[in-house]
Amino acid sequence: MAQDNSPNKTITMNQRRSRTKFTEDQLKILIKAFDQNPYPGYATKQRLALEINTDESRIQIWFQNRRARHQCQKKSEPDEDLESSQDQDHSEEEIQSREDRRCRTSYTSSQLHTLIGAFMNNPYPGIDTREQLAKEIGIPESRVQIWFQNQRSRFHVQRKREPDAQDSEQRQDQEQDLWDERKF
Repeated sequence: MAQDNSPNKTITMNQRRSRTKFTEDQLKILIKAFDQNPYPGYATKQRLALEINTDESRIQIWFQNRRARHQCQKKSEPDEDLESSQDQDHSEEEIQSREDRRCRTSYTSSQLHTLIGAFMNNPYPGIDTREQLAKEIGIPESRVQIWFQNQRSRFHVQRKREPDAQDSEQRQDQEQDLWDERKF
């Protein structure tokens, strides 16, 4: 496997991807698209990625960040937000977003085996590791990134539930011990 020694690839295994900096023209295109629809479908994000010459995953992140900033700004103006939500008809938008949506990614057992092994080794892989995994299992890096995000979320939820299960088992054991003591 050949190593890429270009200055853009000096990222160590656990560092983040460098921040994507959009030009003024690219931002104008993105903002115009956001104003038309803050929740674009996969086809729209693909078109925008081609138009401004970047990865679809970068477009997806830009829209997520823009929506987050947009919501924070709107919270300071609750009356306008209420009025605009009452005036909008979402049915056409919902139908369009379902049509534009990316198909659910299905993983083979071999792909899952590779991803789970990598997750057990490091739940926070850097861009280089994600790109290597993507190449190895034949899916886009953006899907690998999402898989790791989802897996970390599931892992945290599972860990939160485990102490509850252990606590209830301990309580049941203690109650049984008390019951046993009372018998004698």
